[in-house]
Amino acid sequence: MQLAWQIHDGLQNERMRDVIHVSSFEVTLLKHFSLMLVPDSGPVRSYRIRKTWLLLSALLMLILGACSAWGVYAVYQTEHLSIALEKSQHTLSLLYKQQKNEFLNMQTQLGLEHEKVAMYVHHLGELKARMIRLNALGKHLLKSSKMKDDSFDFDMPPAMGGPPIAASDLTVNPVGLGQKMVSMNTQITHLDAQLEAIDMFLQGDREEKIAKPHAWPTKGGWLSSHFGMRDDPFTGRLAMHKGVDIANHFGAAVLSASRGVVIFAGKMRGYGYLIEIDHGYGYRTRYAHMSSAVVKVGDLVEDAQLIGRIGSVGRSTGPHLHFEVLRFGKAINPQPFLPHA
Repeated sequence: MQLAWQIHDGLQNERMRDVIHVSSFEVTLLKHFSLMLVPDSGPVRSYRIRKTWLLLSALLMLILGACSAWGVYAVYQTEHLSIALEKSQHTLSLLYKQQKNEFLNMQTQLGLEHEKVAMYVHHLGELKARMIRLNALGKHLLKSSKMKDDSFDFDMPPAMGGPPIAASDLTVNPVGLGQKMVSMNTQITHLDAQLEAIDMFLQGDREEKIAKPHAWPTKGGWLSSHFGMRDDPFTGRLAMHKGVDIANHFGAAVLSASRGVVIFAGKMRGYGYLIEIDHGYGYRTRYAHMSSAVVKVGDLVEDAQLIGRIGSVGRSTGPHLHFEVLRFGKAINPQPFLPHA
């Protein structure tokens, strides 16, 4: 079969042909295209096509080819981006897990540090309270020994000095700090016992019966709870009650049970606002759940002297005075020392 292209001019009668032979094709560059099919046998068939349509068809084919190429490229890029996105998501997932583990470890470490700080704060509070007691007892001993006040002033910090410390030596070791606090606590305990012995020695001319608590510790009131084992008013369980409770109206006067020195005045866990008085010969009394106090650490109080007011601060179900008597640091039954009991 032979294929020939002939392009005829439809506007002119005269036909001018420029025939281009490409293999079996003949192309005439005019406004129309003739497509002739020449078979090996049979009639020749001719088709006439406008040049504009052919160009449009070629342009359309070109556009379709470009769109197809762009679509293939877009699919390739999408697949490539999808793979990259999956890798990124996997990496982010690993980083998230790592950060989460680090965060949990930091939370654990932070919790441990908080526990250490709470322990140190607790120990420091105990040391501070005991130092205040020692200072009060030291002032009391100073008065009892009739030494000059300017020779040993408990209100002034002790004189100290020394060479400057290098910055490298200022690092704090928590373990070492805890051991030092325990050591200081032990030393204070020994010092407290020694000062107690000195106090008793200096008070040798004072009758023990005067030192014993003997005054009713509040103005009015009645005994509402006894010393010893009882049902706890908050839990209902059997628990040790280390003092007696004296019910009274809010604001009633709280009185010192005997002459002595105030060695603690402040809040204590479970007791609310508490005052502790050292009477000598190992006797101490505690007054708890008060609403206010009129004495401070170091004050010397007399028998039945006003020291505060009845309240319900701390672990309390109503206005009352929790009264304790201690003998060499051990709680004993206060009822034998109460005239109205």
